[in-house]
Amino acid sequence: MSKLHWRRVPQALAAMVFIVLSIAAQAARPDAAIAVGGTLPKGRVAASIKAYNGWLDQVMARNDAAGIATAVIVDDKVRWQRTLGYADTATGAKVTPYTVFRIASLSKAFASALTGLLVQDGTFGWNTRIEQALPFFMLKNAEYARQATIADILSQRLGLPHNAYDNIMENNGRYPELVRKLDEVEPICPPGDCYSYQNVAFSLIGDVVYAETGDFYYHQVEKRLFLPLGMHTATYGRDALEASKSWARPHWLDHGRWTPFQPREAYYRLAPAAGVNASLDDLEKWLIAQMGGDPKVLSPALLHVLHTPLVETPSERWATPWRRARLRNAQYALAWRVYDYAGHRLIFHAGAVQGYRAMIGFFPDLHVGMVILWNCDDAVPAQLMPMFFDKLLGLPYVDWAGLDRPRERAHPVRRRRHPR
Repeated sequence: MSKLHWRRVPQALAAMVFIVLSIAAQAARPDAAIAVGGTLPKGRVAASIKAYNGWLDQVMARNDAAGIATAVIVDDKVRWQRTLGYADTATGAKVTPYTVFRIASLSKAFASALTGLLVQDGTFGWNTRIEQALPFFMLKNAEYARQATIADILSQRLGLPHNAYDNIMENNGRYPELVRKLDEVEPICPPGDCYSYQNVAFSLIGDVVYAETGDFYYHQVEKRLFLPLGMHTATYGRDALEASKSWARPHWLDHGRWTPFQPREAYYRLAPAAGVNASLDDLEKWLIAQMGGDPKVLSPALLHVLHTPLVETPSERWATPWRRARLRNAQYALAWRVYDYAGHRLIFHAGAVQGYRAMIGFFPDLHVGMVILWNCDDAVPAQLMPMFFDKLLGLPYVDWAGLDRPRERAHPVRRRRHPR
């Protein structure tokens, strides 16, 4: 028995060596999946960008977007950028890195960053109660109103029904009136207990900033964020958008032709929630700062607070096919979504108003992020980000954008929608 045991030792060692070498070989493959805490294989970013370039070509060849601006950030530098299509099909003006788009709900992260800077200054705290700053603030449940904090605004935990009063805002509602009618809305949970996405109620943070600093919210953002970060074409409001040297008109598809129309005013009335205009050049600098590349403006300590999840958002895991397949968990931090994307932490947000779409996301552990902007309501470009991320992480290829399939129908007349 003893002899038999010792004879097997070399065999066992050989088997172990074979397994170790196999694992090492697998890890060394240029297309191998990246383990949690692992590093990017040499050439992985370049291969992912090459694939992304090809998908963008397909999108434009299929007429799936009027214009696109996109970039990839690696190790706090712009690794690659590309612009495609038209800022205005009527004039033939092309999209450039300095063409200004509406960025919709990507605006929310500027609100949380500004709030964080004011917290650092000692102006107020994350747990300062809203009613302390805003005596007019009321909820239907008086005790809930007393409990609600500034952090509850920014983390979408005020306990109101999803998108309260957005429908009225889209029909020329006035923010000062709507925000004073929040006490007519039936709460769904106590503040801090559940996630429910808001635009009107989120914009209370602008009132808090004005009440506590004596300065307009948008001016504080310009002074504390846009200027220090060198975001020279970033602005607030429709007038500023239309005064930009180059700005992307929103487009809708009319019998196969992208046709520009005038931007709607509605969500510009909610500056903290959806009021920012920015170019690709601006958002490259913003993404670099969010990834830790500009610590004089956004310190590591502040970024840690901004990106720390505060509430579960389980419905996010089922929102789209790529989320259902890739997300193991979904949470909301301070105006940022935090996903477990196939085992990797992804900091992410998307935005949409009529005629404009925007997405931004990065993997802190890999120091890679991307941003994409487009000036139409077509959803196809939104699926390119997860395709790029899949390629980057070495996950199996899935055509989330449907680029390998023919269109289900020829370009129809698309009604002008009023998305949130």
